[in-house]
Amino acid sequence: MSSTVDLEDAPVARWELCPRCRAVLHHRRLARSWRTCPDCGAHLPMTAVEWVRTLFDDGSVTVVEHRVPDTDPLEFVDVVPYRERRERARERTGLHEAVVVATGTVTGTPVTCAAMDFRFLGGSLGAAAGELVTVAGERALAASTPLVIVTASGGARMQEGVLSLMQMAKTSQMLHRLDEAGLLTVSVIADPTFGGVAASYATGTDIVIAEPGARLGFAGPRVIEQTIGRALPSGFQTAEFLAGRGLVDLICPRAELRGTLGRLLGLATGTVAPEDGSPAALVTDPGELPDRDPWDAVLRARDIRRPTTADYLATAFDEFVALRGDRLSKDCPALLGGLARLGGTPVVALGTQKGHTAAELAAANFGSASPAGYRKSARLMRLAAKLGLPVVTLIDTPGAHPGLEAEENGQAQAISDNLRLLAKLPVPVVAVVTGEGGSGGALALALADRVLMCADAVYSVISPEGCAAILWRDKAAAPGAAAALGLHAKRLLRLGVVDGVIPEPEGGAHADHRAAADRLRAAVSAALAPLTRLTAAELADRRHARFRRFGAPSHQERTLHNGQPQCGAE
Repeated sequence: MSSTVDLEDAPVARWELCPRCRAVLHHRRLARSWRTCPDCGAHLPMTAVEWVRTLFDDGSVTVVEHRVPDTDPLEFVDVVPYRERRERARERTGLHEAVVVATGTVTGTPVTCAAMDFRFLGGSLGAAAGELVTVAGERALAASTPLVIVTASGGARMQEGVLSLMQMAKTSQMLHRLDEAGLLTVSVIADPTFGGVAASYATGTDIVIAEPGARLGFAGPRVIEQTIGRALPSGFQTAEFLAGRGLVDLICPRAELRGTLGRLLGLATGTVAPEDGSPAALVTDPGELPDRDPWDAVLRARDIRRPTTADYLATAFDEFVALRGDRLSKDCPALLGGLARLGGTPVVALGTQKGHTAAELAAANFGSASPAGYRKSARLMRLAAKLGLPVVTLIDTPGAHPGLEAEENGQAQAISDNLRLLAKLPVPVVAVVTGEGGSGGALALALADRVLMCADAVYSVISPEGCAAILWRDKAAAPGAAAALGLHAKRLLRLGVVDGVIPEPEGGAHADHRAAADRLRAAVSAALAPLTRLTAAELADRRHARFRRFGAPSHQERTLHNGQPQCGAE
């Protein structure tokens, strides 16, 4: 039902001082800029009601009234009694509690929202606030809508003792129920978000979006400084600091937030119903592929002018929103991933990224993903499974990063987790080797229902140089090793390792990025269409059978039968 909370403009101070640049700002100017300082870009605090009005489409909002009985289990008194402190907060804010629950649409997508208000006892998490966040989740569950939570909190409400602590458990259980129902959850981190809120629903959602400069952490900076006995580094616990450590998906300025949120909601809640469309120019008969010098294929696959994963995401896909981080320690630049749209189909798109220049290659570690990269891909695959979205992977890597830090952080375990996850993923998976497909680092994204490769790509257990150094004890023997490894498209199609080869434009993919992207798009769309009609059990069974046959007595190279390529195990 509708609430008594007033969504109309409340009386405000005519002038405010920017906390960062100290500019004196008129309230109308701030309102026009979503309470962002026009001079320095600082994001000034917003009330819960302002958040609701900012995020939702005009005229779509219903504020939910859910009154929770007051509680004061400890009869707590510090400077003033808790009951008196709470009443003062109500008089000052016009709110009954620190959370406002609302329903409506965000760029046309129905959403349930819980927005916190820092003015109400520092947005602290007490029994009533936790109940309201939980009620928002339960309403989202009942209506089958995504849940968006805007957080701004100093942490637990100490005046309610351990009952405040229990709200962390209650809200986390609520998020788990939404996970089981396959409903998207998004948190928007406003400044500040600390303590029990940070350690429960603020960071427990599928996607974490932070405002620029917003602080997020479990312990507050004062507590940390007192504990470790030294000053904290500049920017510590800010959104930018956390994004570099893989803990935040997006940093989004407030002016762009509704549009970005709308894109994510649209991609996550869209219907997976691709059309077969025009037939893809996909080669499935090895006899139709020309004989190629294997070493020449290696050199062509490594050409830095070839389209990168970032290029394909920008051209072959209609839309892409990158999500960052492994939610553990890092964001690996060699692994790109996020929500995307291919034709009319929302998908999760993943890929290893190289670059076109020396600087780009170095920044992306030459396409060699770290454990954080594979943990990011695993996180996004799990999101795809939850939302029922197909997965498309693009592979161009010499292999997983072999460095000291990678081994210390469990490179083998991270790759193994990807393989086991893909083996049982209940959604369609199409993989494309677009350049180099190197060893287990490539396979970690290629345990798929359909594996395709571009005509000038290669796919191998090891690089020719590595093979030559180990077996020939001479890196100069790399061209001979390339021939021996059978890493080119024609041989791999005969072996059934790939299901089809995507022809490249005349001169190679590097000669015409747009044409290469169009061909990849058509091939992936054609591969996905029949897979989306299969049940999760059928997908798992067929995927198991596809890889079970390799090395089995019945496996042999493909031969033509009635003009079609066949594999002995089929």
